[in-house]
Amino acid sequence: MVEFAYQDMFLLGEDTAEYRLLTKEHVSAGMFENVPILKIAPEGLTLLAEQAFKDVSHLMRSSHLALLAKILDDPESSDNDRYVALEMLKNAVISAEGVFPMCQDTGTAIVIGKKGQQVWTGYCDAEALSKGVFNAYTKGNLRYSQNAPLTMFEEKNTGCNLPAQIDLYATKGDAYHFLLMAKGGGSANQTFIYQATKATLMPEKLVAFMQNKMKSLGTAACPPYHLAFVVGGTSVEMNLKTVKLATTGYLDHLPVKGNELGQAFRDTELEDELLKISRNLGIGAQFGGKYFCHDVRVIRLPRHGASCPIGLGVGCSADRNIKAKITRAGIFLEKLEKDPAKYLPQTQLPEEEAVRIDLNQPMDDIRSMLSKHPVATRLLLTGNIVVARDIAHAKLQERLDQGQELPQYFKDHIICYAGPAKVPPGYPCGSIGPTTAGRMDPYVPVFQARGGSLVMLAKGNRSNTVTQACQKYGGFYLGSIGGPAARLGKECITKIETIEYPELGMEAIFMITVKDFPAFIVVDDKGNDFFADYPE
Repeated sequence: MVEFAYQDMFLLGEDTAEYRLLTKEHVSAGMFENVPILKIAPEGLTLLAEQAFKDVSHLMRSSHLALLAKILDDPESSDNDRYVALEMLKNAVISAEGVFPMCQDTGTAIVIGKKGQQVWTGYCDAEALSKGVFNAYTKGNLRYSQNAPLTMFEEKNTGCNLPAQIDLYATKGDAYHFLLMAKGGGSANQTFIYQATKATLMPEKLVAFMQNKMKSLGTAACPPYHLAFVVGGTSVEMNLKTVKLATTGYLDHLPVKGNELGQAFRDTELEDELLKISRNLGIGAQFGGKYFCHDVRVIRLPRHGASCPIGLGVGCSADRNIKAKITRAGIFLEKLEKDPAKYLPQTQLPEEEAVRIDLNQPMDDIRSMLSKHPVATRLLLTGNIVVARDIAHAKLQERLDQGQELPQYFKDHIICYAGPAKVPPGYPCGSIGPTTAGRMDPYVPVFQARGGSLVMLAKGNRSNTVTQACQKYGGFYLGSIGGPAARLGKECITKIETIEYPELGMEAIFMITVKDFPAFIVVDDKGNDFFADYPE
């Protein structure tokens, strides 16, 4: 007969994060039924959330920056690995100035709070935290990405990036602990759940399964990744929640062995094996090489005997995670690195000569120039580019469905899939970088058949549909580095103007003027695809 025993499933170990004092205001001590309590005014939660999302939009953890610097020092890194890592470090330096957010997709605001039962608020905590999110996004140069459904098919941008996702838990104690993250759509979309069985839980089968699923991620979410697998879970939602936490480093101090009570643990041996596998895939940091992943986390959870969920997710190059806590001593935020320049190389790295492409010439001449070079050729683009993404493509498809033609600008210019953040005062453009190309794949054959989208610029690998269309219609897909939106916005964009659908905000169609905008030929007019060796 088994006797009752309770154990917290997630034994997190010591919190080793370094914190800074935000303020001693808005907190006070009290008593309730002779038990000391901590009272927090709503302004305290609002201030915490506002400052946390401001910090995390511009600053990174030093541990993440050190991993980027490691790529530059590794003699086994490919030239493209180093090129991407250096661009990301340069981007971090610009973002740390506090003007340009590190990524154009400033994310969904997610707040996870663990509230000790001796903490007294007496109001709606989620409302106070949401006000802080509102302040951070409306005051800063961030982007509003949340769409409110008006009907099943009609949506409207909320104009403030609310609602936020706020998950609050009751715990013991007299402190309030938080994990806050800004989760972009690109990395969130690379979250998967697989309903496996006990048969998968064999060493050879599980490793092969994980390798296959790892490869399927591609580069759409801006590697190098913080990658996480979670095996098991008392429910699917527990599995996926654990995936998300694992990608932020929140579960790094779990035990490394299980027990009969069902505690969660890290399998560090499997983590090391999968990290080695990731470095032999050849995908690298977006354009070939070793550094597809910075690190891998594998978490094992208890499971129902008839169910074996396996979750997979990534943290992308915009590593926007920050801890916070409120104690009797005040309100504290995790310290992020304010001087990322210290991680830049001391000497200038040699750069491969890039092909310069003048975009201010007829489309046929641009394509003729691109056709002279093989896939993987590095480019520097200068001239005018049309910016359009998901909703804009859908609206143009509606025109075609109604018997109209594509606008001439869609035929005369390169089409970049992007949605810029707000423009800081005194600058021509805000943070801007490529969004995931694959979401626009269905439009490519239709648009190219009508003379549009003949040269596209975005991030990530694409389906064979795009390769076939480019071969048939003489098109090209150019890949840009996913991640360095602050650098591109500050140093590569000289002008931006809205040319259609201004009511769509960041989903409007823009014309940007670029100078030395970095890109690679990924798919050419001959049917070649740089990512052809990797699954779609």
